[in-house]
Amino acid sequence: MSKEKCNKPNCTCSCHEPLENASEKQNNHDYRRRDFIKYAGLSAIGLGLGPAISYWLQEEGKINEIIKNPAILNGKAQRFTILHTSDIHGQLDIHDEFFWENGKPVYKKRGGFATLQTMLKELKQQNPLNTLIVDGGDCFQGSGIASLTQGQAIVPLINKMNYDLVLPGNWEVLYGKKMLMHDMNNYTAAKVCTNMFHNDDLDLESLFPPYQIFNLGGTKIGFIGYNDPLTPIRQSPAYSKGIKFTFPKVNIQKYVKLLREEKGCTMVFVLSHMGLAQQLHLSNQEYASGVDYILGADTHERIREPLQGKYSKVTEPGAFGSFVGKLDIVIENGKIKDEVYELIDVDPEKYKEDEEMKHYVTKTKEPYKTVLNEVLGQTKTPLVRYYIIETPMDNLITDAVMWKFKTDIAVSNGFRFCPPLVPDEKTGLADITKDYLWSMLPVNSEVKTADVKGKQIWNWLENELENAFAKDATKRFGGWFVRFNGMQVTFTIGNPKGKRVQQVCIKDEPIDLDKMYTMVACEREGDPDNMLCRMRNVHNQVSQGVMLHDVIEQYLAEFSPVAPKVEGRAIATDADVSLLTQALGVKYEFR
Repeated sequence: MSKEKCNKPNCTCSCHEPLENASEKQNNHDYRRRDFIKYAGLSAIGLGLGPAISYWLQEEGKINEIIKNPAILNGKAQRFTILHTSDIHGQLDIHDEFFWENGKPVYKKRGGFATLQTMLKELKQQNPLNTLIVDGGDCFQGSGIASLTQGQAIVPLINKMNYDLVLPGNWEVLYGKKMLMHDMNNYTAAKVCTNMFHNDDLDLESLFPPYQIFNLGGTKIGFIGYNDPLTPIRQSPAYSKGIKFTFPKVNIQKYVKLLREEKGCTMVFVLSHMGLAQQLHLSNQEYASGVDYILGADTHERIREPLQGKYSKVTEPGAFGSFVGKLDIVIENGKIKDEVYELIDVDPEKYKEDEEMKHYVTKTKEPYKTVLNEVLGQTKTPLVRYYIIETPMDNLITDAVMWKFKTDIAVSNGFRFCPPLVPDEKTGLADITKDYLWSMLPVNSEVKTADVKGKQIWNWLENELENAFAKDATKRFGGWFVRFNGMQVTFTIGNPKGKRVQQVCIKDEPIDLDKMYTMVACEREGDPDNMLCRMRNVHNQVSQGVMLHDVIEQYLAEFSPVAPKVEGRAIATDADVSLLTQALGVKYEFR
């Protein structure tokens, strides 16, 4: 097998071939919340490299204290910095961002590639020779410009920000294996992914280098990378055709040992795109011993103080280019002496837009601006998708589909991508453009109807709740419940698998388990004909020949301005409607 070489100028990484073949084995260990709570918050735990003082103070004063440390000044110790972004989802411009403050949503302007460019430059200048910029995936999917160019327009802009290391995310497979490889290999940054393989290769040849090594200030640090092994199930199976995914348990210890013992790495990082629940689970598994940090992604969580597992610490830097995770490490005589982590807002009031990047973004968008800037309608209420249980954005989508097809039930998948859209204070309205429609629905799928029995619906809801809240974190699909119109569902998150649903009403009547109901949802490319939104063995299924984007556009033309809101379509008996994370029982809150 040939080695993939990094073509980044002056890159200090080492690219390697995958090791011997290993069969996929799903980790069946239960993720016990009580086990994690036992370790969560113990911020003074060492990292297995000798005595360490761990500081989680998010203050500039602590950084200044580290910089002035005599050991650093006299060269006995070295500081290196990791700047971490993830889940940018092709969002090029400054946008509305959601925050939770004093028990209510607050919206602020954040992000934009030009703002991010300035910020990364300034942060890197604080430690210019020993700073790495890394991205955890889902970068070139999720916006109009990303979708219309199959990710190709985003890659050159990321290259101009001089990233050092990138990982593919679960949505990077959207355009198929060929375009995944094309876009990823056009990054000038080094690539890493330890669990994606060519599934037609008997030797399980890795799609990307399984590890990378960087030398910062005389200290070797190693990276391994994991994309969500559930990607082929979470998303349309056709996207992952030709790719085999494995769970970290299969090979993580092998690479940790290689990096530490054979390559002499002082620290080992996992760059992960598996979601907070899976990442917390991994941090508590013995086979992850030797991993210092899991730099996580996928669930768009905003970890402001690293979560301490038994073996590793976990971070996650939000989404849409709205935040950067900044980790500073001081190494002296091969041991960690200091650590400082902070999550920093990409705030356009603090960081002036980089004019060169602003020019490149404008130039990139120019061929598509007429199409993407078309206004389809307006909203009088914020379009938001951050809530776990029910969201205004998905209520708008299912309202539109229900209006068009007049079925008993309309379904939208549970996601968290797409920044909010907030009405202007003066006009009370916000324009919904075609570009924003692509951000809401980056896959323009065909609409499909079918007949389903009441018992099927009940069992399907149980399966969807398990996908969102499984006690075994390795089985969680991100962590958001499916969204719908035509049903009212009451459930208990903390109950065992198969016993969460408490009540289902359809059209305000209790569900009849023997009755046949009509349902509408989107076709998932690669699913069997008799499957609808992961529900198997449906009846009288019909692909309607109508695309979902067309339905939304027709609905907005008829009913704009719209005013969707959370209205109790889904109710958890043991969680508030404003639940913002599925990492329950952990010392963490989304804000």
